[in-house]
Amino acid sequence: MKHSRKLRLSAVLALVATAAITLATAASAGGQLFREQIDEEESVVEVDFCGTEGLTVEFATHRVGMVHAVPHGRDGLPYFGFNLKVTEVVTNLANGNSVTSFATVRDKDQRVTDNGDGTLTVLVLTTGNAVLYGEDGKAIARNPGQVRFEILIDHGGTPTDPSDDEFLEFLGVVKESTGRSDDFCEAAVPVLLGS
Repeated sequence: MKHSRKLRLSAVLALVATAAITLATAASAGGQLFREQIDEEESVVEVDFCGTEGLTVEFATHRVGMVHAVPHGRDGLPYFGFNLKVTEVVTNLANGNSVTSFATVRDKDQRVTDNGDGTLTVLVLTTGNAVLYGEDGKAIARNPGQVRFEILIDHGGTPTDPSDDEFLEFLGVVKESTGRSDDFCEAAVPVLLGS
């Protein structure tokens, strides 16, 4: 499910950026910078879905979970962790056909490096299980396993305070998925088209 993995990754990146910018980060006695519940919904329309000309779909996504950050190491740099349950319903706007993906995702920063130039490089481990279901409720694709990737963050001059951080760039995948990776497009497009 390459497309699903990309969407899951982009959702996680958006959550990292959102959490870093908007959450209060007063350090507690236990050292935790913050702990916040996530419950958000969004809807996005994509044209020519999966490279299929004329296939316009709507992604209705619901994310529920928890994000937290704790300081690590002698420099006290913040390390994020996420536990999410993500439901995505992908609907062909022309005929109403849909597929549904359920994913359980766990992300955790494995290494945060202060680059000395106002930026942090973060190595993130994402693990989880995603299952894509057709309209009849039967599983048509699966994507369990884990992937590692790096992101670049502007720490706003305060490397230990993520409240002013800004996501700059996705630096790439460091380790590809270790589990089964069914092709999301190959499974979803025939259902969405009704073929």
